[in-house]
Amino acid sequence: MPLDGTPPERVGFLTIGSFDPADPSVGIEDTLRVIERGEALGLDSAWLRHRHLQHGISSPVAVMAAASQRTSRIELGTAVTPIGAENPFRLAEDLGTVDVLLGGRLNPGFSAGPPMNYDLYRDAIYPDTADQEDLGNDRLLRFRDLVGGAPVSDTAERRGIEEFSRTVQPLSAGLVDRLWYGTGSTRSAVWAAENGFHLLTSSVTRSEVGTDFATNQRAQIDAYLAAHPTPGTARVSQGLVVIPTDSATPEQEARYRRYVDSRSGRVGVPFGPGGLLFAADLVGTSAEIADRLRADAGYRAVTEVAFALPFDLEPDDYAQIITDIAERLGPELGWRPAEAA
Repeated sequence: MPLDGTPPERVGFLTIGSFDPADPSVGIEDTLRVIERGEALGLDSAWLRHRHLQHGISSPVAVMAAASQRTSRIELGTAVTPIGAENPFRLAEDLGTVDVLLGGRLNPGFSAGPPMNYDLYRDAIYPDTADQEDLGNDRLLRFRDLVGGAPVSDTAERRGIEEFSRTVQPLSAGLVDRLWYGTGSTRSAVWAAENGFHLLTSSVTRSEVGTDFATNQRAQIDAYLAAHPTPGTARVSQGLVVIPTDSATPEQEARYRRYVDSRSGRVGVPFGPGGLLFAADLVGTSAEIADRLRADAGYRAVTEVAFALPFDLEPDDYAQIITDIAERLGPELGWRPAEAA
């Protein structure tokens, strides 16, 4: 793990992939183009939010498969896929296939427990078995074991002219070592460490030690590293919303600041029975944002960042933001873009 102040090893971005439901192809194409742009700019990773019944990415597997044919270097991940809405066996097949298409560039991230807004679609997924389904960590461990080569059947067989393997196919070597867990509590961070997952932190966490977001996030990261059997191999990512304005037009900057202002009232105030805390969105020049990040206790403990793009902006806005991240903010933090493949 880096010491405080060490430049991030990887810089990437996270997108929800918004689209107009009347013409979704345009928004999905825009998402693929921003991934392509990220690679061309030398960014290390692009992460997809996973959304059900929303006008965003409901099938990151399909989007990443498409992106595999249009990129050659940038890593792709999910942040996060709720395992409670997935069949571990089928997901292992799908993600194994995508990782093969990507040449080993896949970083799947997960959450466990009832998915967000699960009540809206639980009966569509489990019309007869919802009350019997295990939506917790054991379901995720089944997936982990399957992508790691755990046997599905007792023996490899030939039935007629068809060959059957004992394991999920394709079995993509190394995928099991690139699994991530999205955490918002000390308990889940420790579980991720003990079970071999890398750690995804975001702009939402639980209030466990007061109401300062960064203090809580740092405590969870520290607990993760303390519980990890080989902390030197652990990857820890932070996903704050950052909006650099270096090359923004006055109209863009005004729009970005309105967006941040509309969300500022929730900062520092615990929400709901879980006491959720929201991080402040960071808007300003890259130099200003870099100073704020270096003062952030959580940022100082991570190995990489996946800066979250704001919701509902225009393609030109996203292009400007990720360009400034790659060309201005990253270098301000001591990072350097990857060379073209």
